[in-house]
Amino acid sequence: MFTGIVTHLGQVKKRNDRNGIAEFEIQTQSAFFRRLKLGDSVCVNGVCLTVAKKGKTFFQVQAVPETLQATNLGLLEAKSLVNLEPSCRVGDELGGHFVTGHVDAVGRISKIERGAESLALEIQAPESIIQHLVVKGSIALDGISLTVQDVKTNSFKVAIIPYTLKHTNLKIRNNGSLVNLEADLFAKYIRKYVRELSAPNEGQALSPAMAENFLKEQGF
Repeated sequence: MFTGIVTHLGQVKKRNDRNGIAEFEIQTQSAFFRRLKLGDSVCVNGVCLTVAKKGKTFFQVQAVPETLQATNLGLLEAKSLVNLEPSCRVGDELGGHFVTGHVDAVGRISKIERGAESLALEIQAPESIIQHLVVKGSIALDGISLTVQDVKTNSFKVAIIPYTLKHTNLKIRNNGSLVNLEADLFAKYIRKYVRELSAPNEGQALSPAMAENFLKEQGF
C-alpha cells in the first residue's frame, strides 16, 4: 500500500527485455536506496513492483507483459525519469490517499495550462476511470496523489502545485504524454456496493438521483 506522495525521482539506468519480461535498473538518491530490501514493494510511476535485485548504485524491478501493456512502463527506456515511493510502514503519515499500485487505465494529457510556477492538466480517460471521479476527490496520476478539479464526459482536470511539479516527472510531461491512472479505492468499493444492492438485475443502471437517495438511506 502507498499514499501517492512521491518521495524521490529515479532514472532508468538500463532496460533488459527477455522472454517478454522487462527488467529495469533504476538509479535514485541514496536515502531512498538504503531503505529498500530485496522483495520489498516499491511504487514506480504508480505501479506496484518488487525489488528483485540491488546493486551498488541501483535497484532492479521486473514487469510482465500484462503490466507493460496496461501501463506506461512499456515506454520506459534508458534515462527515463520515474516517480518513486516506498511502501507504507505502520505509523507512517498518510499525506495523500490510499494507493494500491494497481493501475486501472492509462490516460493521455490533452491540455496543459501553464501558470507562473504551476500548471493545470486535462487528462483524457476511459469511462472506467471517469465513473469513479468527483470534484475534490482523489486520483493517482503516475503514482502522484492529486485532487480532481473538474470532471467531464471523457476527461478530468487536476492542478499541479510548484512543489509537485519540481519533485516529480510531471515537469517533463507534454501534450500527448501517457500517464498511469488509479481511481480512489474507496470510490470503487462504494460504487460496487451501491450498484449491487440497488440494481441487482444485470445491466440495470442507476440514475444520479436514485444513487444519491440510496446512499442517504445507507447512512453515507
